[in-house]
Amino acid sequence: MESYFLTDTGRVREHNEDSVTILKNINGEYLLAVADGMGGHKAGEVASSMAINHLTKEFDLLDSIGDKKEAIKWIRKQVEEINNEIFAYTNENEKSKGMGTTLVLALYTKDYLLFGNIGDSSGFVLKNNELFKITKDHTLVNLLVKNGELTEEEAKNHPKKNILMRALGANNPIEVDIFLVEEEVDGIFLCSDGLTTMLNKEQIEKVLSQNNSLEENIIKLIRKANVRGGLDNISIACLKFKEGEE
Repeated sequence: MESYFLTDTGRVREHNEDSVTILKNINGEYLLAVADGMGGHKAGEVASSMAINHLTKEFDLLDSIGDKKEAIKWIRKQVEEINNEIFAYTNENEKSKGMGTTLVLALYTKDYLLFGNIGDSSGFVLKNNELFKITKDHTLVNLLVKNGELTEEEAKNHPKKNILMRALGANNPIEVDIFLVEEEVDGIFLCSDGLTTMLNKEQIEKVLSQNNSLEENIIKLIRKANVRGGLDNISIACLKFKEGEE
């Protein structure tokens, strides 16, 4: 098992509003999470760190996440609690009004692999050096594509492609999409949209398939995203299985 995570401010933003982590408990279960904050006065930074800090604290309390049903229940509970924390914070801090965050996470155990998603950060599985997107973006443009009002090609450069329909701190009550991956995979890859707006899937796959350490490849992905403009903060969390582990 090889894991690595990294976040970078990019070349345009003044500060980093992303937060990211990979955690492992004593049972060998993994939690990966990426949060992409939004809001002025560094409020996005606060929201994303609240999400990741909450998940870290709660995951560290567990020897095991339990079975699949318990894990789904745990994800929903944490999302609800994070959402409540963000709303409580904005009620007490006037300057933080409008702050929120996306959240994509993956829970991996020897028995199952679950993804959870709110917003437009992405969760993929890696199989035979190819990425397969598991999560669905909660954006206005994605909704228009789903309803047949836009084509996939039109959506790529649509002026409203960054408008979120769902985010922590923006919707109350909040709903998290949960995905179960049943087939064997070679790895898990999470990222904020600061990567996927700068590099397409094939470009990411090409780097990940290179015969370097995972750390080197993730650093290379962030460097490439910055070379292409680095218009947003860039965060990646990746877990790769060695042959025969999954």
